[in-house]
Formats: sequence, structure tokens, C-alpha cells
Amino acid sequence: MKIGRLSELTGLSIDTLRYYEKIGLIDPPYRAGGQRLYDPDAVRWIDFLKALKATGMSLEDMKRYALMRARGNATAANRRVMLEKQHATVLARMAELQACAALLEHKIANYHEIEAAHERADRKRTVK
Repeated sequence: MKIGRLSELTGLSIDTLRYYEKIGLIDPPYRAGGQRLYDPDAVRWIDFLKALKATGMSLEDMKRYALMRARGNATAANRRVMLEKQHATVLARMAELQACAALLEHKIANYHEIEAAHERADRKRTVK
């Protein structure tokens, strides 16, 4: 598939796809008549890269992972370890965000109470 179609399917800009190719995250495409033709599996790989990026994995670590992937099953244990570490990072971040969400919920509830008390005070003044 051409780079424009790959861009549509993955949501990444053509410039980003070219950059990922340049730094080794995406396998170099087959070139026919000067046009990049990507393997259909590129979509799945790019979706995985996007997930890694969303977890906060650095481009440098993503490149390390991609290099190991290119070497095949001999690197499976190393790739697993990388993903386990990233998973632990994600879980820690989720716990941190859950604590932040709980704090926000508490503050929001507090503001609801303040607003309700203010409305009650306004009604009392209006009734008099």
C-alpha cells in the first residue's frame, strides 16, 4: 500500500511515517517506480508502536525494541522484559492517576456542597 493509505489507516502523518522509517521503527518499504509500497502488516506494527508511545515509552526504547524484533525469536526474552518493565510503569502511572481522580472527585463533591449551601442561604434571604 502507498504511504498516503498507510497514513489514513494509522492516523499518523506522512511526515511521521517517513521519520519512523528513517530512524528504523518501520521497515523500509518496497519501492516501485520511486513510490513507497508498504506491507499490509505495517498497519498492525504501527498500531503497536502507537500503543507503546501512548504508554510513555521513549522513541529510543521503541527503536531498541524494533531492532530486537528484526532479529527474530532469539530476542523474545529481551523484548518480553522490556514490555514487562513498561507494563509496570503503566500500572504505576494508572495508580497515580487514580489517586488524582479520587482527589478531584473529593474536591468536586466539596464544591457541590458549597454551592448547595449557598443556594440554601439565598433561598432563606428571599423568603424573609
